[in-house]
Amino acid sequence: MRGQPGFFDVEDRLQRLSDLGDQLDAFARVVDFEMFRPELEAALCYSDRAKGGRPPFDPVMMFKILVIQASNTLSDDRAEFLINDRLSFMRFLGLGLADKAPDAKTIWFFRERLTTAGAIEGLFARFDQAVRAAGYIPMSGQIVDASLISAPKQRNSDGEKADIKAGRVPEAWQGHPAKLRQKDRDARWTLVFGKAREREDGTRHADIAIPVFGYKNHISIDRRHGFIRKWDVTDAAAHDGAMLRQGLLDRSNTASTVWADSAYRSKANEAFMDAHGFKSEVHRRKPKGRPMAPNVRRGNAARSAVRAAVEPVFSHQKGAMALTVRTVGIARAKAKIGLANLTYNIRRLVFHEHRAGLA
Repeated sequence: MRGQPGFFDVEDRLQRLSDLGDQLDAFARVVDFEMFRPELEAALCYSDRAKGGRPPFDPVMMFKILVIQASNTLSDDRAEFLINDRLSFMRFLGLGLADKAPDAKTIWFFRERLTTAGAIEGLFARFDQAVRAAGYIPMSGQIVDASLISAPKQRNSDGEKADIKAGRVPEAWQGHPAKLRQKDRDARWTLVFGKAREREDGTRHADIAIPVFGYKNHISIDRRHGFIRKWDVTDAAAHDGAMLRQGLLDRSNTASTVWADSAYRSKANEAFMDAHGFKSEVHRRKPKGRPMAPNVRRGNAARSAVRAAVEPVFSHQKGAMALTVRTVGIARAKAKIGLANLTYNIRRLVFHEHRAGLA
């Protein structure tokens, strides 16, 4: 009968999506998501249901939803709608047309339990083990950098800002738990300085200072394969250089060289790297009030050619993945950014496997 769906229509449509390059289908073929089950079950601590009750959704399927959200920048409500709407999402999650999909509240609660348990770091480490087992051993040195991730701006008075910086809850907010839940006391303002542009008459504009409110994603990637190996999250005002000594360097990298921009050059960092067997290729700073020596300029140019490999990581996260923080508090921001870093590594593995003809 005309207009009535055929027996193989869904399978034909899914095959067509695969032929067109369904990203989630590539994820499923390259990554065995069952590897995350032990970490997920340990973090969630589901009961044995001895007293009955409705069984929870499969934790691996729920984790796949978080991967979908991180890869497509979806809110919980939007994710609920698209899971019910898109065949590619259903296939990735293992859902049929007649199966019940989790709603927005269930997705939020699942992510909250992982955040409270601090499980994102363990999930990231588990996938890094799988990447190494696949032959992508970190070698040829590492590149360190940080990127600002914007968060919802807070409209606070000067007194409230002073209290927040001092670690106090403003008096006007005390006794108002609903208001406190909407106030991000962990994110900070910082300034991003743009380079001055030259006018037509040869003079230059003043440097542009752009205020940004949010957090920083600090990462270390291996030079050869481009995977994120170490990461951390701070408020936007944190100094990049101080993070170098806070566990950001990957000691398992088979080469000891570290590339970074001049924000990471300090006597403390140089002494730390020297004491732990790292070779510094950190950019040198321009002497104050004097021109940079030609040999130093050439050295920085050579370092920039290597260090530039970290920029596509941030551009991919902010471009294709449209990474931003909509949550309140650094714990949730760390979970959101950590999931984005893990999802980037999944994308990176798919890229390498396809290039090698293994997927």
